[in-house]
Amino acid sequence: MFSFIKLFIRRFNEDRVMDLSAQCAYYFLLSLFPFLLVVVTLLGYLPFTSHDVIQLVAEHAPGSTNKLLEDNIEYIMDNRRTGLLSFGIIITLWSATAAMDSLVRAINLAYRIRKERSFIRSKILSVILTFGMIASIFSALLLIVFGEKLEILLHNYLHFPETNFFASDTFRWIVSYLILNLAFLLLYYVAPNTCVSCKDALPGSIFAALGWQLISLGFSYYVNNFGNFSATYGSLGGVIILTIWFYLSALILIVGGVVNSIFPDLRSD
Repeated sequence: MFSFIKLFIRRFNEDRVMDLSAQCAYYFLLSLFPFLLVVVTLLGYLPFTSHDVIQLVAEHAPGSTNKLLEDNIEYIMDNRRTGLLSFGIIITLWSATAAMDSLVRAINLAYRIRKERSFIRSKILSVILTFGMIASIFSALLLIVFGEKLEILLHNYLHFPETNFFASDTFRWIVSYLILNLAFLLLYYVAPNTCVSCKDALPGSIFAALGWQLISLGFSYYVNNFGNFSATYGSLGGVIILTIWFYLSALILIVGGVVNSIFPDLRSD
């Protein structure tokens, strides 16, 4: 355990994890609204309401950023136009792939891999990861929405006791964790420009999924109870909160890559 902590601290400093997290946070912020445009427009063709999407976002997004995102989500959900979809995909494939590119580069640095993929291969990988993220959001919504309907069916037709478990925050967080774990496992499996097994990618995905949920919960609690960003930054308070949240999210994801890279080195010593 001591060897792991010692190696982790050394890798954390040498790989400039905090600097890379700031870089990723900038690209995340740049790609957020085009990404939401595609996600929410696609959701508009599925049996979801703007309330379903907003509730999922509100469970993780901190503080006043909810209002910042709600207005855009409600507008797109209530004005379903195919033009938005085609326009949004073009912008998203440009801006969101930049966010994914920066994250992939950061994870490769965590693995001590200096050789980069070709431009075309890196863009294809970024597109795959972007749509993998969209699929994760769809899966979370499907499981949560249909989970609640399943409980109604069990109660009405099979006379199961009404527990409201599928509508509870506990169920939503379990579903979110499992889907995040799977999404991060895919990220750590395909992002490094080297051969990585699912077994080697699993420790980082477990850490990142749990860490991201705890960080989001803790930061939301701080913002809602202690952090008065509006007094300091005025109307930019919501954007500043969102940027810090993206920074913490990127930090957790990169640290997950560092965790994965350490275990093979410890086994080889």
